[in-house]
Amino acid sequence: MLERSLVNRAELDLGQRKVAVGAVVIGRNEGDRLVRCLDALVAQLPDPRSIVYVDSGSTDGSLDRAAERGIAVVTLDTSIPFTAARARNAGWRYLLEHAAFPLTHIQFIDGDCELDPGWLNLAVAHFATDRHLAVVCGRRRERFPQATPYNRLADMEWDTPIGEATACGGDALIRIEALQAVDGYDPSLICGEEPEMCIRLRRLGWKIWRLDGEMTLHDADMTRFSQWWKRSIRGGWAVAEGYARYGMAPEGYMAREYKSGWIWGVGIPTIGLLLSPVTWGLSLLLWGGYGLLGWRIYQYRRHQGDRPSHARLYSVYCVLSKFPQAIGQVQYWLTRWQGKQATLIEYKG
Repeated sequence: MLERSLVNRAELDLGQRKVAVGAVVIGRNEGDRLVRCLDALVAQLPDPRSIVYVDSGSTDGSLDRAAERGIAVVTLDTSIPFTAARARNAGWRYLLEHAAFPLTHIQFIDGDCELDPGWLNLAVAHFATDRHLAVVCGRRRERFPQATPYNRLADMEWDTPIGEATACGGDALIRIEALQAVDGYDPSLICGEEPEMCIRLRRLGWKIWRLDGEMTLHDADMTRFSQWWKRSIRGGWAVAEGYARYGMAPEGYMAREYKSGWIWGVGIPTIGLLLSPVTWGLSLLLWGGYGLLGWRIYQYRRHQGDRPSHARLYSVYCVLSKFPQAIGQVQYWLTRWQGKQATLIEYKG
């Protein structure tokens, strides 16, 4: 039976083994969302020495909120472009050096998320089932999915298949031994750093697992179409960079998504327009393919158990996302061709 012991040292007792858990929170100007995140962690890991907050240039008092709770704060050098990967690396390395006791696992969590009270016990128990587990994650939900269609879409996006997985998201409990084996996240990536690290972990024989359990509440706070559009551009960038790195490797990472972005976001609309003068407009019938694509996506989501309204919402925006995805792919290749430094694509403003 899993029991909490030595709570002042943030330890979980699993049989004869002590599993010492720390937490790394990353954020920038998250305001009340960060307060909820930190308070939930302190409630589960009462020793603040096991928690670190890594800040990326906040101006809203986030550093003070963490310090008030006795949580260590690491501020990133502003002369170097911010990335979530860079912040997470700074956090786990700080904990390994400064924690008052040896840690075995680290819970990574974004500052706009709140950890579920039962998550750590559930995740730690699952780690005991397989020595080769590197990452365990669970269900991330939106705090206000009903507020906007964009929040609803994010909530549906978080609902990934249960069982052994190929990747995790930003919130996950990770075995430190595995984290050290791959030297953490790649700090040069402005997005998509979690699945990239998971590829390197799996190549070394580690496993990633998604549990059927509540992990975090996320507050996307997307209230405008422009936010969703920019977030989709960022997704296109992640697809292009993922494909550039591993698309031709055995994993075939992002190969399907990459081709889809070019075909639906660039190829079909361009061909339809260019051939229109010589086909008396008949080439524009190619655009009917978007309707067929939307219908296929709708049917798939209904088969997955979505209610009709949610499946329709998902299918419409999934088709529409092909265009900002293509923009993101183009931006990635232009930036790489020009030899420029990639910078964050932020949708929260």
